[in-house]
Amino acid sequence: MPDRAHVAVLVTGMSGTGKSAVLRELGQRSYEVVDTDDGLAHEIVSADGRTREQVWDVAAMDELLGLPRHAALVVSGCASNQGAFYDRFDAVLLLSAPAEVLLARIDARAKGFGKSAEDRARVLADLAEVEPLLRATCTAEVRTDRPLTDVVADVSAIIAGLPSALHQPS
Repeated sequence: MPDRAHVAVLVTGMSGTGKSAVLRELGQRSYEVVDTDDGLAHEIVSADGRTREQVWDVAAMDELLGLPRHAALVVSGCASNQGAFYDRFDAVLLLSAPAEVLLARIDARAKGFGKSAEDRARVLADLAEVEPLLRATCTAEVRTDRPLTDVVADVSAIIAGLPSALHQPS
């Protein structure tokens, strides 16, 4: 039986699906949470500047996933090399929402990715091209076009149902 303190879950999805909001709520419920956008990922730009991709720092992710912990670890992010780490996660949860919801959330952001026409086009392209790949490889999908409390309750229930999950407060 796996060590219950070593459960790790990836929460992934397109920009605007609510990964950061879900992570914030889970952190308030005593989960250990890490957003890979906070120093564990970087963007690679092709020589012609036309192609960009987010990648995780392999050494940093190896270190993170190898650390001892006292609660379930929830990692949030979306990167082109995340599949290389799937065997280190007990579950991969895809957060999803319709395009109009994603774009409205991105519009509501004070700053950051999604403000330019190029960024918005990338969001829609990723939704069409990348999300189906994530859907095909995820453990479960959680729709986020509903109240955050419902989304977090569903994510918490999935984590609690994992064979190696620690009991988490509601």
